[in-house]
Amino acid sequence: MALNAKQKARVTKEVKRHEKDSGSPEYQIALFTERIKKLTAHLKKNTKDFHSRRGLLKMVSKRKKLMDYLKKTNEKAYKALVKKLGLKG
Repeated sequence: MALNAKQKARVTKEVKRHEKDSGSPEYQIALFTERIKKLTAHLKKNTKDFHSRRGLLKMVSKRKKLMDYLKKTNEKAYKALVKKLGLKG
């Protein structure tokens, strides 16, 4: 379920702070969002895959923590990211 280089580039192109950005909260949240979408589709087909379901829950939790951090430190960037990714804020 990992993302390949082209998928990562497509997803993070708009949220990168600079060319070599790979650790900013915006970048990480965008990657988690894409992985969550792929894993959700997988779990709709494979309803008994409980190991992947646990991984999905961990990813959602990690993304929520990163979003809370971003909201606390830079609310303007948080609102822009939520709007760009189509998440609930």
